[in-house]
Amino acid sequence: MPTTANNPFMLDNQKAFLTWCEDKLSGYPESLEDLTVEISDPGHLTTSERQALLMRCNKSNLAIYSVSKNNKIIDKNSIAQLGIQCGLSRLDHNPGADTDAITALTVQADNYHREYIPYTDKAIAWHTDGYYNLTHKQVHAMILHCVQPASNGGSNQLLDHELVYMQLRQQNIGYIKALMHPEAMTIPANVVDGKLVRAASVGPVFSVNSAGNLHMRYTDRTRSVIWRNDELTQAAVLALKELLGTLNHWTFTARLGPGQGVIANNVLHTRSKFIDTVDKPRLLYRARYYDRIINL
Repeated sequence: MPTTANNPFMLDNQKAFLTWCEDKLSGYPESLEDLTVEISDPGHLTTSERQALLMRCNKSNLAIYSVSKNNKIIDKNSIAQLGIQCGLSRLDHNPGADTDAITALTVQADNYHREYIPYTDKAIAWHTDGYYNLTHKQVHAMILHCVQPASNGGSNQLLDHELVYMQLRQQNIGYIKALMHPEAMTIPANVVDGKLVRAASVGPVFSVNSAGNLHMRYTDRTRSVIWRNDELTQAAVLALKELLGTLNHWTFTARLGPGQGVIANNVLHTRSKFIDTVDKPRLLYRARYYDRIINL
């Protein structure tokens, strides 16, 4: 756990930041294979499997797991147990989730779900999960488990938010100051049929939690988001969007197959448009957490 004195995310601590940059990039994963861990049962990780997942998450804030093909079908309880073994227990009971707080992501045409892009076959731009959550319910980690992929499309791009912070700060530390402002990004209230479903969410893009870890809250949407109306914030947002629009070797693309999943400290991610089949519709389980993945 970084102390205030050596925390690289404190803007007045350039020495710690430069040291962190060097450590962060040393041995950073270069391919999806570097991030992938073969496991036998997500509900009962072996010591070596758990260590391999945590090592990757501690380094790059994400890991890919792939369950052995001869394993039983993975249910949502197994996903919950996977989270617990990695220090994740406080699930986000968001409105779209099932009663167990784990969401079955599939195309749904009912009046409620069809209004939200994750339940359609449309592409989803860069975002972190729960960017619209209130301050005391920020999503710090997530698990995305594939039960059935789409017949075509539906891949995810994944990008460690710490590397985005690093690149923006190297461009202009003022960008980080602007994006850390407590009113940097506002997600307007969600009102349906005259009823308040969710209050407006106002907060920073980048913040540092009580344990000294960097958190990011972001959506690349142009609608339903209001940026603080000052010159530096507008420039910072433009720089951020340009950075995300330029793929680099730190951006990983994964099309999850059955039994594969992502466990991450809520890194930036996208989803491409996909095509479903009637007999085998795309289905993923998504769990969101108020916790971060534990450190080794």
